[in-house]
Amino acid sequence: MKPPRFLYCDPETIEDAVALKAQHGHDSLILAGGQSLMPMLNMRLANPDVVIDINGITDLQRIVRDGEVLEIGAGVRQSALETDPLVAEAVPLLAQVVPNIGHVENRHRGTVGGSVAHSDAAAELPCAAVTLDAVVVVQGPAGRREVPARDFFQGFLTNACAADEIVVAIRFPVTAPAAGTAFVEVARRQGDFALAAAAAVVELDADGRFVRPAVGVAGIAATPVRASDVEQALTGQQADPDTIAVAARHVAPVVTAAEDLHASAAYRRHLAVTVVQRALIAAVADAVNRSNP
Repeated sequence: MKPPRFLYCDPETIEDAVALKAQHGHDSLILAGGQSLMPMLNMRLANPDVVIDINGITDLQRIVRDGEVLEIGAGVRQSALETDPLVAEAVPLLAQVVPNIGHVENRHRGTVGGSVAHSDAAAELPCAAVTLDAVVVVQGPAGRREVPARDFFQGFLTNACAADEIVVAIRFPVTAPAAGTAFVEVARRQGDFALAAAAAVVELDADGRFVRPAVGVAGIAATPVRASDVEQALTGQQADPDTIAVAARHVAPVVTAAEDLHASAAYRRHLAVTVVQRALIAAVADAVNRSNP
């Protein structure tokens, strides 16, 4: 398989990349890690006139903590999130999520911004972004704007970027030190896309009750889903397995993914409840461990 013909551009700055995107609009695509784009080009599922390679832009490859926000440049490799001590300390869920992304070779090439911009509903990093109330920073000719992750993912492989904008960073709120985090995924094989996955962040009060739980689910709809009904069912309740089991069932009605060769609709609903329940139990255990080191 060979890709179609296209004009290759290799900008050195964010401003140059934005200018190219503004010039070519919908006829151009961004090349970051290439883990999604290159197969799409080779299979002729994408046929851009212009490919804009942002790999040489060093300003997109930084991880910076600014107070209670961790900013990750769009060009940061996914594998960096596994090993960077700043990430592990500030937003531990990210370090838990990344090992589930493809295989190690994919993570060494794939970028954080590329995964978020591709907006696959079964992908791990978009799920984490929604769970953590992240903000996606995009830049166009008019400057930068911040889009909450909940609003950024708009449909199947569709996001809130305008034709003349590119993703430049993702900003994650720093996780509370006592909060427990967990990520659980079910896939046919290690490295496959998730049939269903869940991320959980929980805080417990002195009596062991849920405070501000956050639950995100991937692979069950056209976008990653924030399981608000599950969160409401947990808030103020005792963090025990029975409470979690009952609350997890609230995710079932949210499952809208069509039946396919990988899973029936009924099986996906079952998986959604299962991964949410397992993620919450693991996050509670993590929270308890953090409170009693």
